[in-house]
Amino acid sequence: MKVLNAVFPEQSQMVEFFGAPEDGPFVMVNLLKFREKAQYPDGSDSHLSGKEAYARYGEAVGKLVEGLGGRIRYNGVVTGLLLGEVEELWDAVALAEYPSLAAFKAMALSPEMHAIEHHRKAGLAGQLNIRTRPGPGF
Repeated sequence: MKVLNAVFPEQSQMVEFFGAPEDGPFVMVNLLKFREKAQYPDGSDSHLSGKEAYARYGEAVGKLVEGLGGRIRYNGVVTGLLLGEVEELWDAVALAEYPSLAAFKAMALSPEMHAIEHHRKAGLAGQLNIRTRPGPGF
């Protein structure tokens, strides 16, 4: 299995993701890897860690998620790995529940999201976003 962290999806990934059939509420699993130091394009806030820069984004995006009827279900620090193997562990995990794919897309493309994206970009070295839906699954 190849694992590749990224900060933004490729165009083809976005087309496939948002082209999926609408199937109701889902939870996005976010596996986050932070930069050691924040990297804002203008050089501002260079004293911040990547985690601190991302926290600015996290606070604001939580309000956006709640505004569309979703919620942040969990966020926590990764402290160890029991099973499997990865080159490098993620730093944190966040679970965000969205009422629909359409609601998520509206938020992702909104001016409000655009206004806070720079904190996400400054703080993240990369991440995985995994869409899940309720159900037995196995």
